[in-house]
Amino acid sequence: MKRRSFIKKTAAVTAGIASSSYLYGNVLSSVNTNDTINIGVIGTGDRGGGLMSIINSIDNVNVIAACDVLPFRLKKGLAKSHTKPIGYSDYQQLLDNKNVDAVIVATPFNMHSKIAIDALDANKHVYCEKTLAKGYQGINELVNKANHSKNIFQTGHQYHSSRLYTHVVDLIQQGKVGNITAFECQWNRHGNWRRPVPDPKFERAINWRMYRDYSGGLTAELCSHQIDFVNWVLKETPNQVMGVGGVDYWKDGRETYDNVHLIYSYPNGVKAKFTCLTSNAKDGYQIKVIGDKGTIIIDTKNAWFYPEGKKKNKVIRDVDGVSGATAQWDKEKGSRINLEHLDPSKQALLDFKYSIINNKTPESNVITGANAAISVQMGLDAMYNNEIVKWKTK
Repeated sequence: MKRRSFIKKTAAVTAGIASSSYLYGNVLSSVNTNDTINIGVIGTGDRGGGLMSIINSIDNVNVIAACDVLPFRLKKGLAKSHTKPIGYSDYQQLLDNKNVDAVIVATPFNMHSKIAIDALDANKHVYCEKTLAKGYQGINELVNKANHSKNIFQTGHQYHSSRLYTHVVDLIQQGKVGNITAFECQWNRHGNWRRPVPDPKFERAINWRMYRDYSGGLTAELCSHQIDFVNWVLKETPNQVMGVGGVDYWKDGRETYDNVHLIYSYPNGVKAKFTCLTSNAKDGYQIKVIGDKGTIIIDTKNAWFYPEGKKKNKVIRDVDGVSGATAQWDKEKGSRINLEHLDPSKQALLDFKYSIINNKTPESNVITGANAAISVQMGLDAMYNNEIVKWKTK
């Protein structure tokens, strides 16, 4: 197996979700037709519930089942779907539902591998939220299972489905910025990243992102999107990473860092820097692709090109993506790259539907997801152990 898709083994096996009983039953009679994909959502928190809302706007895709171990969160999630899904507190019972064609895994990070493997064993197509899996062993086990399954497996790096991002990747690989020398990526926020907890006994179940047993913190939840993008552009995985972080601002008992600073080195010599803060939101989300002919800057919805040594009056009037569009120049970001595109999360779900119908491997698949997940774990190891971590092939 080539180095870029190699999955190394080590670390602990992920923990399973708590089991209980069947909840909130509603039989849905309007689905299960030949042209309809029936979805079960496992984990109905912020992300799972948000995806359920988006599915309401997608033709011939229905949420018919949902699961969460917290009854109040399950009830809130069920209310977001227009199709009156069955509610479960045990994901195994959801997987036993023969009417469910595919599942979305939107649980805490440490549960992804176990649940996704069980879903594939139950003959379900799987959309597994990023980051793919926690720990090298969990990543390896899931990749092996998916590679031996006939079912569709998509990793939920939604920007990998964005048509804007796809267009930008094409431009970069066609030489738009010249020889790439560096990436500078950030996802900064100003807030403690906590969710309200109705009872202290639910602290870890709700604020799992704060605890290392369940979470990769900012690196897994935010930086992973941009790490996936860099791997995608370079068609490589990093050969080493160094980094630092700490709990330096929100001293509230959390275990995962409230600021992270990582530098990944790639075999071609390119360096990629990733920063994530929770104490300053200046410029928020941003990716800079820096080359010897120019720089492309991307946020969640827009992109700009800033050529090296060019002035505003030399910008061409036909901007990449929309022929004949008037160049919109920003002195900090350059000329706008105009391209109509859907919300990336909706596009990702549409791509999942397309892949199932056409039996096509998604662009954001188990291998791209695994490469990003390994890169994330390398970054966590580098920060937690204060060492330079290399990608190992044995």
